[in-house]
Amino acid sequence: MHQPGTSTLLRHPAAFWLLRLFFAAVWLINGLYHKLLDGVPRHREIVARILGEDHATVFTQAIGLGEVCFALWIVSAWWWRLSCALQVVLVLTMNVLELLLAPDLLLFGAVNGLVALGYISLVAWAGWFYGSPAKGSTRPLSTEPQP
Repeated sequence: MHQPGTSTLLRHPAAFWLLRLFFAAVWLINGLYHKLLDGVPRHREIVARILGEDHATVFTQAIGLGEVCFALWIVSAWWWRLSCALQVVLVLTMNVLELLLAPDLLLFGAVNGLVALGYISLVAWAGWFYGSPAKGSTRPLSTEPQP
């Protein structure tokens, strides 16, 4: 299971757990606080710009609920690579749409794309690195010492 040149720190189960918590926190904060609780109205305004004002609140809440569910999936680590691939697709899609259709509402303007690219890169790496440590394994990491 040991990958050549890989730090044993990254292979420690706590590293995978912390990374999952970070990814889940991103989705939970954006879904629960920003969208479901309307803590950042700019998110609803972006949805209104892209999907229309008539049902922006309902669409924003539906997106928020989906993001909260996604956070729970990430913490579970179930189908890890699929969850990572979906994160990449969703974050990329959302950011391209926002950049094209609502650039004036973005928190960091055009720099939002760089922030998204950093997140996407980390998620893609995590999907690869923690994806399948051992053939037939159902657990993402082994707690046994590595040779």
